[in-house]
Amino acid sequence: MASSPHHNLINGQWVTGTSGNISTGETTSANINPSNLSDVIGEYAQADASGLDAAVQAAQAAFPAWSTSGIQARSDALDKIGTEILARREELGTLLSREEGKTRPEGIGEVTRAGHIFKFFAGECLRLSGETLPSVRPGIGVEITREPVGVVGLITPWNFPIAIPAWKVAPALAFGNCVVLKPADLVPGSAWALADIISRSGIPAGVFNLVMGPGRVIGDAMVNHPGIHAISFTGSVGVGSRIAEACAKNLKKVQLEMGGKNPQVVLDDADLAQAVELCAQSAFYSTGQRCTASSRLIVTEGIYPAFVKALQERMARIKVGDALTAGTDVGPVSSEAQLEQDLSYIAIGKAEGATLAFGGERIACHTGSGATGYFMAPALFSESAATMRINREEIFGPVASIIRVKNYDEALATANDTPFGLSAGIATSSLKHATHFKRHSQAGMVMVNLPTAGVDYHVPFGGRKGSSYGPREQGKYAQEFFTTVKTAYTLA
Repeated sequence: MASSPHHNLINGQWVTGTSGNISTGETTSANINPSNLSDVIGEYAQADASGLDAAVQAAQAAFPAWSTSGIQARSDALDKIGTEILARREELGTLLSREEGKTRPEGIGEVTRAGHIFKFFAGECLRLSGETLPSVRPGIGVEITREPVGVVGLITPWNFPIAIPAWKVAPALAFGNCVVLKPADLVPGSAWALADIISRSGIPAGVFNLVMGPGRVIGDAMVNHPGIHAISFTGSVGVGSRIAEACAKNLKKVQLEMGGKNPQVVLDDADLAQAVELCAQSAFYSTGQRCTASSRLIVTEGIYPAFVKALQERMARIKVGDALTAGTDVGPVSSEAQLEQDLSYIAIGKAEGATLAFGGERIACHTGSGATGYFMAPALFSESAATMRINREEIFGPVASIIRVKNYDEALATANDTPFGLSAGIATSSLKHATHFKRHSQAGMVMVNLPTAGVDYHVPFGGRKGSSYGPREQGKYAQEFFTTVKTAYTLA
């Protein structure tokens, strides 16, 4: 356990309750390892609305100089952040896995991605572009440029505790914005470590601020604060909808990444072994706690019996255990509340008439110390209907259900029959069907013979319908949210 609390970063200071003229109303909360409930990673600050207000004031004060600073200085700072993240990837990956529960190789991979994101946006600082056009009026020139939005509030989830903060913070800073980051209560350690790295990067005080605390306190204050000009949120549909409503009322720019109920279609002509592996990876790895996970496996009737049998056999080889233990395939569920939600959906699926074909129970995986964590056997339902709640609502755990369909046309219709539209996949050897699916799938991202979970950092991320609202995240498309367009006219 850490000997002292991990505090909030406000105006370049690690603030403890009241520091100088900054007051945060700070308390602390324990960060618990879901693989080993007796392992307390550390005590992390919980600020109140006064802490958020202090951070916003610091960001407002820093904005004029930062927004007009040289692009080389910004690039150098982001590159330095990325370099340190990559140099410490094993250490930070272990911390991430310890607090969130994904396996250590997955944790190291996520940290590596965060480092690459900062490196990418270090380059984007130098690639800002605009347009010069002639006016329809002779002797007048027109310049179209992009400028930073202002002070940006970032609210990030628990399932990717360093990658998602990275892909919001890096473009925000690259394009000249000042930032207030509120990470998820459940996983403050990775965000705190990122803030510590940023604090030593040469970025001026107040440009980046970390305010940890409950969403109902810090998040609400952030959304309604008049000094914040834009909100980027990743989380649930319910919370996202409330944020969108509040931002509209307060005329704030808003970007929302929310839920998914992602379909994975498996056609009769698919390579069975390949289809089974990509479904297992998408549905159950990272404990199914990914918004891009495949929870609906839509399988045509010719391959259905063989697919069910082969997937059951594959699931039997999945090793559930301590996230830090070598050889573990799937770690614990992130929290007791999430485990209870997962188990409640198992009961719902049974009550609806689906067949529990594998797993679905809490299991007593013991860590080396003998402590018990939040472990659950990955669950598979067969003979489920598209209208069942387990196929309509996001479970966000290692739970997948198989829907039998007659042919490709029914598979496509079933895949699109959802209020979500984040990611969709198809397993097939048919170029005709793959091409048609890419065009007609109502999802923001489509995968052919690949898991639905697993995306690159240099291309746009986002969905349709209830999955996303506002501009895309990541890659060069991030500028659509983090900048505003200015048109200037000059008389020659």
